[in-house]
Amino acid sequence: MAGKAKPVVGVIGNASVVNDRHNVQLVGQRNMRAIAEVAGALPLMFAGTPDITDVDALLGAVDGVLLTGARANVHPTCFGVEPDPRHEPYDHHRDAMALSLIKACVERGIPLFGICRGLQEMNVAFGGTLHPEIRDIPGRMNHRMPRLENGEIHPDPEVVFADRHEVRLAKDGAFAKLLGRDSIRVNSLHGQGILEPGERVVVEGIAEDGTIEAIRIADAPCFALGVQWHAEYDPQSNPINRALFQAFGAALHQR
Repeated sequence: MAGKAKPVVGVIGNASVVNDRHNVQLVGQRNMRAIAEVAGALPLMFAGTPDITDVDALLGAVDGVLLTGARANVHPTCFGVEPDPRHEPYDHHRDAMALSLIKACVERGIPLFGICRGLQEMNVAFGGTLHPEIRDIPGRMNHRMPRLENGEIHPDPEVVFADRHEVRLAKDGAFAKLLGRDSIRVNSLHGQGILEPGERVVVEGIAEDGTIEAIRIADAPCFALGVQWHAEYDPQSNPINRALFQAFGAALHQR
């Protein structure tokens, strides 16, 4: 947008409760640092709550949108499935906010980057479905974060966010061209994943076990990509994730 030194990226917030009493909106700091330090833009958190966030006003104030990962699963009713308490928690407000925002971004040519839950939201926004626990599908690996023998999450983030599996990229696809290779290795910290792609969702990356890891939105007028891995963790040092955030940044500056 004219007159600004840096493009502004809206970063969706996640509903959370602090100290069992305070309702808050949170954004992971690595998401904001990736935008500032690699995409060369100004991160601006907005509430993932439809009744206090006007989509038109928001998209008039930002040059792009980042849909981050989150602990909550996309609610199954968003894609026609009955919910199961085993797959809680959910974040109904973020669901509603993100699903309407995604289509608006694509229609208006506003750069959109979805990470983990963000990729899942992009799929659902265009009519796709999700599986609540990918590892329960025969032949699939456990894509959740590493845990200790006692069940606790591994305390070392370098272990949690280490590259865990290969992703094969579609030949001559957007990701293959952007990254200059036909396969990459990525981290893995998710339970839910894409089951059936939406009508405009083009699958561009698949894990060794068949899990969909990278997508783009067909006929989008600008950057509209999603990844299942946490690209925000290390784009300052990881060449794959750096290339993704730099491409997102280039789309922001172009707009």
